[in-house]
Amino acid sequence: MEIAMREAMTDGPVALAQRLKQAVNDHDLDALVSCFAEEYRNETPAHPARGFEGRPQVRRNWEQIFAAVPDLTAELRWIADQETVWTEWEMRGTRRDGSPHLMRGVVIFGVEGGEATWARFYLEPVEEGGGDVNENVRRTVVAGSGGSPGPETQPSERRS
Repeated sequence: MEIAMREAMTDGPVALAQRLKQAVNDHDLDALVSCFAEEYRNETPAHPARGFEGRPQVRRNWEQIFAAVPDLTAELRWIADQETVWTEWEMRGTRRDGSPHLMRGVVIFGVEGGEATWARFYLEPVEEGGGDVNENVRRTVVAGSGGSPGPETQPSERRS
């Protein structure tokens, strides 16, 4: 067990998380892209259409991010086993137009050979304001209130 944990720290999931954070903070695109396997698969469960595959798309994404937020910095927490690292990120900076950039969330990485082979991505822009918990629950679960579509009853199906 001790050997497996040492490997996870030196060239496994923990090392990947540390390299990825360093590459973000250094704005080192090549180092960042090298953290991902050629056949990397990104799933974004809350936004399924945003999922993608392949290292080239990782490069395109981060080229845009570094260009748009030139002072981007990342803070990171993680917990890992031998094949997976759960990471909690805070990424902040100032966009070219002067507006603040702040994202927080979790990314779960599958790691093989020191590279991320897959991820489940839950990193989102921070919403300042936006209502309290009651407003958010109502917006999320009540049909017609701006949240996800809920079951709707057609006028002909209504019962008195």
